[in-house]
Amino acid sequence: MVTERNVLLAYILWFFLGNLGVHRFYTGRVGTGIVQILLSVVGWATVWLFIGWFFLAVLWLWLIVDIFLIPGMCRTPR
Repeated sequence: MVTERNVLLAYILWFFLGNLGVHRFYTGRVGTGIVQILLSVVGWATVWLFIGWFFLAVLWLWLIVDIFLIPGMCRTPR
């Protein structure tokens, strides 16, 4: 039995824990959630080298795209 996930909860997770990809874990996208965690950790760890800003920019653009993808991720079972 596949249950539909709560869209409001997914948006709350995105808002507060989006840099860690928690909203993706909640919607069943574990692989891309891990990629978002890695982008965040590597980005913040290397920001002093200025390389980290590239990783963080990719992550932040991805999070903006996720605003529009969350409703579909909550409806589609994984």
